[in-house]
Amino acid sequence: MNLNTLITTAQALMAPGKGLLAMDESTGTCNARFAALGIPETVEARRAYRELLVTTPGLGAGISGAILFDETIRQRTVAGVSFMEILQQAGIIPGIKVDLGAHELAGFPGEQVTEGLDGLRPRLAEYAALGARFAKWRAVLTIGHDRPSRAGIVANAHALARYAALCQAAGLVPIVEPEVLLTGPHALARCAAVTEDVLHEVFAQLRIQGVALEGMLLKPSMVLAGADCPKQPTTAQVADATVACLLRTVPAAVPGLAFLSGGQSPEAATRHLAAMHKRFAGRLPWALTFSFGRALQQSALEIWGGQAASVAAAQQALLERVRSNAAAVGAAHVSLNC
Repeated sequence: MNLNTLITTAQALMAPGKGLLAMDESTGTCNARFAALGIPETVEARRAYRELLVTTPGLGAGISGAILFDETIRQRTVAGVSFMEILQQAGIIPGIKVDLGAHELAGFPGEQVTEGLDGLRPRLAEYAALGARFAKWRAVLTIGHDRPSRAGIVANAHALARYAALCQAAGLVPIVEPEVLLTGPHALARCAAVTEDVLHEVFAQLRIQGVALEGMLLKPSMVLAGADCPKQPTTAQVADATVACLLRTVPAAVPGLAFLSGGQSPEAATRHLAAMHKRFAGRLPWALTFSFGRALQQSALEIWGGQAASVAAAQQALLERVRSNAAAVGAAHVSLNC
């Protein structure tokens, strides 16, 4: 492990006024989104859509890194240029999702644990050889009656820590993503308590596994009331609860946090992120930015709809969402014109 290289990459991913584009949807997830819009669920359609994303003119002005899927990291444009080369030329650091998805946690109905540690070491070596400089692993935790259990929290935190240690050994910056899901009727305070418990355990496990905090990033969920909660908090309440939770749990050695959108509307995710920056400017030990998937892509996907004639309009929609989020994290002016 070259810690200086990991630190340099982590800091570059947290460049001021920039965030990450999460385009790491699995084949199943991508196909489901295509099906909802009547887009063919084919390899070529997925390739064409991802080409639309990576070739968006000016994308690098507001995006520091792009998280890819195994299929995507190997794909090329219709002209034969690898997506990796396109991203690197745009000044965007390529990364890769390496977990194999969440599966039922044995003995704990309704809870899941993310799998993929078996064989991860050689997969990381291959991705590094392909040009990836960071990786991502997502754990999912659901709030419910007696959930998440202690077993569920520990199992997922341990897997995240083992993944992070293997990443750093392979020279890749690990993005650690413990997502507390938005589903359910829980109140803001319940989400705050669960998120705090989860993050305490994650960092305890990272310490046990010897992960260098300076060479990793955290991708947390915001502290939110459940989607079915009858009393939804204000933007300021979400910002305050989220930052309070993070200050209690995330060591200052971590270079930065890149929030997931977690099922929020694009506008709500951006609004909450902007409020954190406005209310806590200059008072936080780490940088805060975005690592959004659907919150950046959805409008572009709907406009494209599988039609080549709509590529330019879809790219402009993507840039508009990037511009909004770059502004939310403090970019005074970002030129993102097609």
